[in-house]
Amino acid sequence: MIKFRWIKMSLFLMPVLQFTAAAAGQLFLSFTVRVGEEVTLSCENVIDGQQKCNSTTWFFSKSRNTAAVELIKLGQIGERAKAKSDRLSVTASCSLLIKKVTVEDVGRYHCQQFKLGDKQGPDSVVLLSVVTITEHKDPDKVALTCSVSTFERCRHTVKWLYASKDVAKDNKDLVTSQSPCSASVSFLTSHFIHTSRSNFLTCEVTDGNKEQLFPFRLQPSGEKPDWWRFSIVSAGLAALIIIVVAVNMWTRTKGKKTQMDENKVSFYNKIMKCFYSWYFTQQTVFVMSVLHSEL
Repeated sequence: MIKFRWIKMSLFLMPVLQFTAAAAGQLFLSFTVRVGEEVTLSCENVIDGQQKCNSTTWFFSKSRNTAAVELIKLGQIGERAKAKSDRLSVTASCSLLIKKVTVEDVGRYHCQQFKLGDKQGPDSVVLLSVVTITEHKDPDKVALTCSVSTFERCRHTVKWLYASKDVAKDNKDLVTSQSPCSASVSFLTSHFIHTSRSNFLTCEVTDGNKEQLFPFRLQPSGEKPDWWRFSIVSAGLAALIIIVVAVNMWTRTKGKKTQMDENKVSFYNKIMKCFYSWYFTQQTVFVMSVLHSEL
């Protein structure tokens, strides 16, 4: 009889436990993003009838040992979040939008709902992890490291891929190291991976059955960024316009007195030809560099 009652109780508890796990799964999310990107953290327990999320409060915990901080209080930026208010906002669905993510944003976020001062329903919990890719260069060697910063014990696996394949398998001359939340690869600067600008190197981060790819796209040292090249081209165009206007004004003034001789015309044409050639060359280089960086 006792055995029969235990079987009946077990059969009753099983669906209850399964339902609890399912409910927790609906309110528990995790996101992994790269430094500098933006992320939208979903609030899964939003109640209806809110005006500008005035029933929603977002909390943030840096670690289990630190007190939670109010980022959003009833739809408004919290007092202790003013310093990063330019990066935080609430969407129409009361999700939390974080721009230009940093490692300092790693942590536990939870969304609570309030109605007439009373808390409503369970918390919606989101864990945010952040990927950082660094490059270290020596005169003859390059080392790349991809690491993941997490709120709690790391569950991620990290590895480097080259052309979608494990970088260590077909490149025996590369030195690789790997840990649960970090992976490094180093190679000589003369290696083909480096000479091809490492465009096909990708960091693969896996969390459970979820895989994410983060391409290597750091600016190589010694090369000016695109904005610098664009500024040079723009300055050259401005200089060209000034010279054209000045020469035209000078020509008109001289034309009232005497006609320009052939030497002056030839000199003017040479100047114009040189500047046009330089300008369009810079334009071409700029466009090609932008296209190359997007591939």
